[in-house]
Amino acid sequence: MREHLLKFRPDAIMIEAEPSEQGRIDSLYALYRDGKLDLTTLPSGTGRSERYQVAFAMAKQLQLPSPSCIDYYASTSQSLLSTGDGIDYFNKGLKEMQITSRPLQRMAQHDSLSIYDYIALANHPDLVAMSHRVVFNNPAMVTNGTFSATGPNTNDLGKVDTAYIGAHYITLFYNRNLKIYSNILRAQHKTKAKRVMVILGQTHVGVQQELFAVNPNYHVVPAATYLKTKATKYLKPRKAAATPAS
Repeated sequence: MREHLLKFRPDAIMIEAEPSEQGRIDSLYALYRDGKLDLTTLPSGTGRSERYQVAFAMAKQLQLPSPSCIDYYASTSQSLLSTGDGIDYFNKGLKEMQITSRPLQRMAQHDSLSIYDYIALANHPDLVAMSHRVVFNNPAMVTNGTFSATGPNTNDLGKVDTAYIGAHYITLFYNRNLKIYSNILRAQHKTKAKRVMVILGQTHVGVQQELFAVNPNYHVVPAATYLKTKATKYLKPRKAAATPAS
């Protein structure tokens, strides 16, 4: 995978870590670059993450500075939106995404799908569009509802307008992504980089592409340009199991 991404020739790499973590990332990268960091000693198996296996490895190979931290952390569960007019429409889209993406993860975990193909499929335009639609579009159909009392959400944007509960749900996710977008802009201006590779979770891709698409100072090059796969048959949604009658 790294060989394919290297064809982009980035002169800066950005990762899903908050700017407040930059000092620690700089220290770890300095050790890694000098061959003094044993990734197996990092807590909870994090040494296997894309932060090190992709960002650090590529930055070292290209002789780049430490990856820039551009995340803004806010945890909002997809299950937070639980009731309201139009909730069936939202749930149908969510289910479609789950029965498409979850099997891919299981296949990769059990070595029946390569990590390369898994990442390539995650960046396929069809899957990016699907996840973007489920999080940033479909929820607007839900009105006059409530959030789940047990659904995690650390993003407090003030009073929830229950009449537009779905729109508020979108706002929670969009707010985080606007701040990530701002962090990317700030990091790019600081580094003066011309070719920036941003490594983020899949559900961030669609909204970040939309934000950058209308910024005349940037040209978006999707990862799918470099990550080609013949495993696209796995993107066809699997039929959801029928709910048993009560």
